[in-house]
Amino acid sequence: MALAGGALEPGFVHGQSPIDPENLEILPAKKANKLILRQPPPEYPTIAKMNYIEGEVRVQAIVVSGGEVAEAHVVKGHPFLAVAALKAIRNWLFKPAQSRPGPAAFQTMVDVKFHLHSRKLRMWPDKPERDLDRQIRPPELLEKRGNTDTAEKVKMRILVSEEGLVLDAQPLLPSANHLREARRIVASWSFRPAYWGAMAVPWYLDVEVPVETWPAAQGGTNPDGR
Repeated sequence: MALAGGALEPGFVHGQSPIDPENLEILPAKKANKLILRQPPPEYPTIAKMNYIEGEVRVQAIVVSGGEVAEAHVVKGHPFLAVAALKAIRNWLFKPAQSRPGPAAFQTMVDVKFHLHSRKLRMWPDKPERDLDRQIRPPELLEKRGNTDTAEKVKMRILVSEEGLVLDAQPLLPSANHLREARRIVASWSFRPAYWGAMAVPWYLDVEVPVETWPAAQGGTNPDGR
């Protein structure tokens, strides 16, 4: 879903319409892996190599009936690696799940692994992620849009790009309400990106996103479509 200024609503792929994950079949990762038709590997970020960052990124992927990835959201993983994983997964292609009416959309978890191959392991720092954390100046919120006086707020962890754009947003509480509306709102906010020295880098930031509630008694329509 495109937003003003050419940015994308976090997690959504350009040209794809958001769909309700609550009505989708959940495929185990092993079963979903067998349906992959195209799987371009992620590019290992140079900044991650420079800081000896490796590991696994877990992504929640929603695949439409045509096999394209319509949504991709980071569940866990280092922010440097998460950006590369999202970019790769959004270009993957699956066979659609099969249902009685025909091809069907589904959601699944995808694990993308990043591993550094080096013979100079003795030269690596003992805890590179901890050392890096100490050097990072985290992102800062510059402008918040929306009604900040609303009673309901969604606590989210957002992935801010080196340009200060919201690349992804995930709730900190699994049962968060109005998630789609919260993602739409936070994507319109302005941020100063994180910095490693003089270099802007992608990083996580925890925020509270105020959302409007639409009581049925007032005849309104819930932004989530429910």
